[in-house]
Amino acid sequence: MVPISWYLVLSAILFGLGAAGFLLKRNIITLFMSIELMLNAVNLSFVAFATQWKALSGHVFVFFVMVVAAAEAAVGLAIIIAVFRTRQTLNADRVNLLKL
Repeated sequence: MVPISWYLVLSAILFGLGAAGFLLKRNIITLFMSIELMLNAVNLSFVAFATQWKALSGHVFVFFVMVVAAAEAAVGLAIIIAVFRTRQTLNADRVNLLKL
């Protein structure tokens, strides 16, 4: 049996990598992938705690987080495609204005 601390350490590492990717990278696709990595890190800790305490609520939270992540990916990718078609770039610094 793997102790819960290992799951929490892995979750913290994944969340840190996601936060670093979000803060350091300028590509919009990389920003979205970093957000997904942070959401999955939180999901890992939810599942670890739910398994430790034998509660169902952690799994329910994971389900809701996954639904939000899927909706974010669908809407976000559509926005990214629209931005790329109009600006011809995915650099977040160059697409910081909403007007064309």
